Amino acid sequence: MGIWDRLGNVIKSYLHNEDIRLFGNNRGYSASENPDLDEAFEELNEFLNQGGTGSRGSTGNRSESGGRTSRIVPETLRTDFAELGVAFGASADECKTAYKKLLKQHHPDHHTGRADNFKKATDKTVRINAAYDRIEKWRQDAPDS
Repeated sequence: MGIWDRLGNVIKSYLHNEDIRLFGNNRGYSASENPDLDEAFEELNEFLNQGGTGSRGSTGNRSESGGRTSRIVPETLRTDFAELGVAFGASADECKTAYKKLLKQHHPDHHTGRADNFKKATDKTVRINAAYDRIEKWRQDAPDS
């Protein structure tokens, strides 16, 4: 049974049984009254204790940078990761590899034959450089948590 099914069962039991108080003393219920709620709380605690990663993998909002600990990636960098074509919160190595690949592909010197392609390649290169620079600046400036 998935978390959404269990959550649905908890809500249904709460609506049908007014004696269950979620925010009372000792959570207001016993384990025999609502096993779905107990299981949901256990899963939530496990999720929170693992720093936001549950059994389904990473949340996509954390980043590993070398041997440093995980940090929350600011939403303002989402477009920069997309510009590099990597997942939001990708590692430094993934970003660097994508950056180099894109620079080789879109370098203006490869598009000197046509003026419009040359301008597009130049614009794309500027965007790639700016995105990579912002991500790297964040990695250097962000405090470890």
